[in-house]
Amino acid sequence: MSVLNKAHLPAPEEFQQRILNWYSQFGRRDLPWQIDISPYRVWVSEIMLQQTQVTTVIPYFQRFMARFRTVETLAASSVDEVLQHWAGLGYYARGRNLHKAARQVTEQFQGQFPRSVDELILLPGIGRSTAGAIASISMGTAAPILDGNVKRVLTRLHAVAGWPGQKKVSDQLWMIAEHYTEQRQTRQYTQAMMDLGATLCTRSRPACTVCPVVDLCAAAGQGNPTVYPHSKPKKAKPEKRTWMLIMQYRDETLLYKRPDNGIWGGLWSFPEFPSEQDLLAGLHDYRLDQTDAITRLPAFRHTFSHYHLDIHPVQVRVDHKPRQVMEGQDQVWYNEPQITQLGFAAPIKKLIHQLTETV
Repeated sequence: MSVLNKAHLPAPEEFQQRILNWYSQFGRRDLPWQIDISPYRVWVSEIMLQQTQVTTVIPYFQRFMARFRTVETLAASSVDEVLQHWAGLGYYARGRNLHKAARQVTEQFQGQFPRSVDELILLPGIGRSTAGAIASISMGTAAPILDGNVKRVLTRLHAVAGWPGQKKVSDQLWMIAEHYTEQRQTRQYTQAMMDLGATLCTRSRPACTVCPVVDLCAAAGQGNPTVYPHSKPKKAKPEKRTWMLIMQYRDETLLYKRPDNGIWGGLWSFPEFPSEQDLLAGLHDYRLDQTDAITRLPAFRHTFSHYHLDIHPVQVRVDHKPRQVMEGQDQVWYNEPQITQLGFAAPIKKLIHQLTETV
């Protein structure tokens, strides 16, 4: 049954103590961001871990920290270099916001992260849960968090009905999170809740038999923990198509920088057209359709969270450089060594590797 207000909740002490005892025995303490804990390292890890699994994040985090050791180093770097180190993690607005926030911390706070959740939320890309994680883990502030793992634990604990993306359900979960947040051992409690969701209270195969709070869990008592949290009502993903022009002149390739808004924002890509006819018409406008080699490479599908994108690459070798292929686009010719220094989305990087291997 859903919890409507704090009057329905038991005293938090027993739950907190069980969670902390479990963490002291079984919690993870050797993840890269749990070493040399600082607001900067916690912040970067929390942003990377949004929508991304720990095993995927670890090598990215290590490479990122090796290059951008401090928030000042990150702020002084170009957004292109930041996105190059982000390429492959997806959700690229996270990388752009990381760069913006680093500059803000450096310019407005003299390189010191603000210590209150309210101030942290004002930084680009930092929401309430991320701010709570930074404050609780690196500063010892008693701030609640509600990332995916914690959301799953608390939803099952009280059998909270409804999709957590709905405001009324989210508000209810935040109230529960605040109720249980430990005031003195905040860092350990926050880490424990994250670990419980990541290692025991998993999405499809929760290990209820070894859970330290199984007898307090309403969903376990019902015998159906995987029902919670309720899923978002499903809709069929739409399918979209794009034709990518891979134009090459000798050892150079034509690239353009995508706008900051939209998919792959701020990354480099190939010029795109809504159909093959439009692509060929563009070549005709620049008198490239009769004397140059055109090769249609195998199409492939890339799936986003909200739609499928079918990519049709068309390789064209030209004997002269047209000044502009797509109106209004920032286009540049790059050679192969330069390309390796740019940030690309995973499908574009895949195409570039394929082209390199066939040369």
